[in-house]
Amino acid sequence: MPTISMFYGIIIYMYYFDNKEHKSPHIHASYAEYDAVISIPEGEVLKGEMPNKKLKLIQAWLEIHQEDLMANWKLAVEGQQPYKIKPLR
Repeated sequence: MPTISMFYGIIIYMYYFDNKEHKSPHIHASYAEYDAVISIPEGEVLKGEMPNKKLKLIQAWLEIHQEDLMANWKLAVEGQQPYKIKPLR
């Protein structure tokens, strides 16, 4: 479960070979006691919960880094190490 970014107390990561349960490209996000699976293209919560303010930050970050995230998704589902992505500032 490589961590690919951290910002405002949010940790963003991707699992290796993680395309079976959620077929679409997605990230995993943790903040305090909250965990969520969030689709990369749409920014929708597929599973779990995230406070609305933190979800909006994640969605903004997803929009900015869409291409990098899709490249990382391809690497991760093939079992390769995804790259770190700059945090939201």
